[in-house]
Amino acid sequence: MPSLPWGLVTFDLDGTLTLGHGWRPIAAAFDRMEEFDATQRKFVARTIGEDEHLAELLDLARGRTVAEVLHVVAATPRLAGLGEGLAELRRAGVRSAVLSHNPDYVVDWYRATFGFDDAEGVAVPREPDGRIGRAGRIRADKPAGLARLAGRAGVGLGSVVHVGDGWADAALFPLVGGAVAVNSRLPEVERAADRAVHTRDFSDVVAAVLSLPPRP
Repeated sequence: MPSLPWGLVTFDLDGTLTLGHGWRPIAAAFDRMEEFDATQRKFVARTIGEDEHLAELLDLARGRTVAEVLHVVAATPRLAGLGEGLAELRRAGVRSAVLSHNPDYVVDWYRATFGFDDAEGVAVPREPDGRIGRAGRIRADKPAGLARLAGRAGVGLGSVVHVGDGWADAALFPLVGGAVAVNSRLPEVERAADRAVHTRDFSDVVAAVLSLPPRP
């Protein structure tokens, strides 16, 4: 059997591994739905950019403990079979990583819970009492996170597949060797991907990755 062209698969979280936006349940749990809906409307209308949108999302958890947020994260609906699918990738010799604008404590929870090999998220300030602080000036920089993940995995970007659903993911698709759009509601994201998948089962995503040929 010929060896796979892929050494690393990077996965977005919100809307890709979760069924719907992952910050919606957090906003609902902390009575911040008005702020969530407002920042979503502005972002979709392109009246704010990725950085401002990210800061407003992260601030939905301000004043809460990490444990409180992770309690909501653990109950958030997501694709079935994450652990099993990641194990299948590992058996095929492919590393996996979370590449997300989510806080470091969220991506670390996914890494530890489901067995991702690596993760890149956003560092969020803590207050002196340990509660989550104001996000402040945040830069949404997935390309830099992608480069760090590839470097730690010891692979070139041409050996990376990125899996995502949003505009920030579509911006990565030309930088890597393969791209899979998962459950995206944005036609332009699906057009930018090599393959598009709509599913509630992570095994379908793994199958798409493992059968994805290299680009000419």
